[in-house]
Amino acid sequence: MVATMEFAGINFTCAFDSLTHYEVPHKDCLLPLLSKVLGYCIVAASTIVKLPQIIVILKNKSIKGLSIPSFELEVVGFTIALAYCLFKRLPFSAYGELVFLLLQSIILVVLLYQLSPTLTLKTWLKAILYCAIAPILLAGHITPSLFEALFQAAQHAIFFFSRLPQILENSKNHSTGQLSFLTNFMSFGGGVVRLFTSIQEQAPVSMVVGSVLGVITNGIVVYQILAYDKSAELKRKKES
Repeated sequence: MVATMEFAGINFTCAFDSLTHYEVPHKDCLLPLLSKVLGYCIVAASTIVKLPQIIVILKNKSIKGLSIPSFELEVVGFTIALAYCLFKRLPFSAYGELVFLLLQSIILVVLLYQLSPTLTLKTWLKAILYCAIAPILLAGHITPSLFEALFQAAQHAIFFFSRLPQILENSKNHSTGQLSFLTNFMSFGGGVVRLFTSIQEQAPVSMVVGSVLGVITNGIVVYQILAYDKSAELKRKKES
């Protein structure tokens, strides 16, 4: 009889049992274990994923090329997604990064507002509305059917359209301005890993589809940063 080996909600029993018999752990044992470990790795990495973008803005005191609606929609999307995961009582490894991504996204929006040339009444109304509604969502004080509808919107429409303004801004300017490559690359990589863990954790189909859309849109932004930076470098070389 093999003693149960569990740490931080991850069961290592089957893997340890196979290794003690000099065998490679079978797929049914290894994939769930890998999913859990990768899930917690994403959660750990999420604590700093937007830090490079925050540093770039603070260092340059500029928000040139950044689309404020993109960052605002990200905050809304992360809030709804986190509230839904809490409501569904999913394991922390399946959604933990949302906590840290939401906090960092809020900091970014505050910085964007501070460095924006003008703060309109519309901006203040949006902030007040968010502060009023977010606690209600996170506390789960809405009906299950409304939660499902909001989550579908967050995973498909909100997160998808949160990247579109930035993608269009990059295309229009042929530059990515103050966008951080590191932040966007980590978001892209994290999306790929989260897609795997969502499938393995048997998350709702909407979460899987949302992960796919996130990988695609973040991939486009990463490509734009690389392409426009290379183009700018070639232009500088020609001029020199």
